[in-house]
Amino acid sequence: MNHVTRTAVPAHFLGALAAAVAHAHALEALARPLLELLQTATGMESTYLTRLDEASGILQVLYARNTQHLTVPEGLSAPWADTLSKRALDEGRSYTDDVAGRWGDCTVARTLGLATYLAAPIRTKGGGLFGTLCAASDERKPLTDTATHVLTLFAQLIGQQVERERLAMAVQQANSTLARTALIDSMTELPNRRALLDDMQRRLAAQQDDQALIVAFIDLDDFKPINGRFGHDIGDQFLQAVAKRLRRMLRDSDLAARVGGDEFVVLAVEARTKAEEAGAALSRRLEHATRGRFRFDSVFIDYDGASVGVAVAEPGCRNAEDLLNRADAAMSTIKRLRKHNLVAQMAAAKVIARYEWPVID
Repeated sequence: MNHVTRTAVPAHFLGALAAAVAHAHALEALARPLLELLQTATGMESTYLTRLDEASGILQVLYARNTQHLTVPEGLSAPWADTLSKRALDEGRSYTDDVAGRWGDCTVARTLGLATYLAAPIRTKGGGLFGTLCAASDERKPLTDTATHVLTLFAQLIGQQVERERLAMAVQQANSTLARTALIDSMTELPNRRALLDDMQRRLAAQQDDQALIVAFIDLDDFKPINGRFGHDIGDQFLQAVAKRLRRMLRDSDLAARVGGDEFVVLAVEARTKAEEAGAALSRRLEHATRGRFRFDSVFIDYDGASVGVAVAEPGCRNAEDLLNRADAAMSTIKRLRKHNLVAQMAAAKVIARYEWPVID
């Protein structure tokens, strides 16, 4: 038979509750002192907080406080359908001092030897079930009105903390997404100009004297006529296809970025003694990678390749923006030569930009 008696809440209990709430900045930091206070309020040997994983249908004990010889272990898990928590919720009953008589089919309760059980659901703001806050004993214990009120209050406090942590996590994830978005070109999913300059600056700061940063600036000649003839949708697909070709030719240490409408940049690091040769080879590879037939459904584009200019950072170079401008200038020279079909002049020009910088101590 269930008995409800009335008891008063001691002043020191309220003080301990206020301290627990004030100093709790995480679920565990709040739950553990509340479990201790719940023991005081209910007179039960064990108090514990559970969490329901609805996807797997498993209820797990997150945190527990045990005294005397009854132990509800942290980490204990059971199928949701075989728990006292589900039975109590289904029946709308938060308390019994005859677990064996009422829910004798519950394997976990029978194994632990529970006689008295008290629980309240923990719900989030949207009404979803997070888990339960429970108190239990292996003896028959009476229910007091104080215990009922304390249990309900603590379940609400824990629910509010869960909601705060979920909100904080959602904000953190949103900020991470925004940060990634701010550094990624949405069209090609390559790093954008800001990300490129950040990466260049880091590489220049860490540049060894025997290593050289090579910057290849790529301009897609005659891109506007592609948009004009086939439309912007095909133009966008063309940019995405070029980005894929660039990715396929990169080494693990290389980086490709989109820095403008039809402009891309590739970064590579090479031994300084081979930098000029490597820069020229990279230029040829990039031009070749962008040349050829592109197919988009029924549309075929035979493309003659991009203009590529290369700049090599000398020892002491620390300014990413200026180095990028040098590569851009080299590309512009190549672009003019290609436009006028001056192949012989291109071979003689060897347009690999260099920029002498004073060594910074």
